[in-house]
Amino acid sequence: MAELGVDRVTGDEVPPSWNIAPTQKVRIVTGRGGGGHDGSVLDQAVSDSAVFDHAASEKAVSGRGLETARWGLVPIWAKSRSVGVRAINARSETVLEKPTFRSAAVKRRALVPADGYYEWSGQKGAKIPTYLHGGDGEPLAFAGLYELWRDPEVPEGEPDAWLMTTTVLTRPATDALGHIHDRTPVIVPPGLRDDWLDPGLTDRSRIQQLIDAIPDPSLLPHRVGPAVGNVRNDGPELIAPVAEGGGAADDGGTAGGGTAGDGTAGDDALFY
Repeated sequence: MAELGVDRVTGDEVPPSWNIAPTQKVRIVTGRGGGGHDGSVLDQAVSDSAVFDHAASEKAVSGRGLETARWGLVPIWAKSRSVGVRAINARSETVLEKPTFRSAAVKRRALVPADGYYEWSGQKGAKIPTYLHGGDGEPLAFAGLYELWRDPEVPEGEPDAWLMTTTVLTRPATDALGHIHDRTPVIVPPGLRDDWLDPGLTDRSRIQQLIDAIPDPSLLPHRVGPAVGNVRNDGPELIAPVAEGGGAADDGGTAGGGTAGDGTAGDDALFY
């Protein structure tokens, strides 16, 4: 992850996957600074849990870190982690307004690295999966948010007492990708990643300006086989190109299917 400027790696190891689905663990890059603590944001939350303060714990963590989070953001006020199933994506147009995302958009931004992702097109029952990726072989960096949530059902001091979760921002797709899906992840280019992770950027209008300044991605799409529609399938064969007549996906097994948080269509899955 040198290309993302990571200088510390913490959290559970996440093995390579070609079919990551909502609620599964993913790696995210966080950028906090100044305090000198070299652990993870989550570790600091656990150690400070008796008198936990989001801002204080995050400022105590220095540098840019690669951490592990559950895909599907659970806001701090949620009563159950099940909220995250509906919040795998956040619309960039309203992320600073929606209660689920607005606090994280101001204080807890992240990058979600991936080699590519899948989208689905066509009619229900005969959807076609497409794999989209960058042309230079470098990982994509999705604009993400993260939250730390205290699970009330887990005793204080237990390893799972605090849950780190994440979401990916989306925006309307350009004409080049719009024929595949009407939404696309917000992909942060190298020149704007420092700004996106800057903990000093908390002004809402400036954050919206930054989101609006992120250019549309230049991605390469190719059709893949229907096996990716079943989250139990995993392996590099899932991203292998197939011919136009290669079959249609079974809509009932779409990874990430359904409605994602904030109304974003969720027929997608990450690939690490």
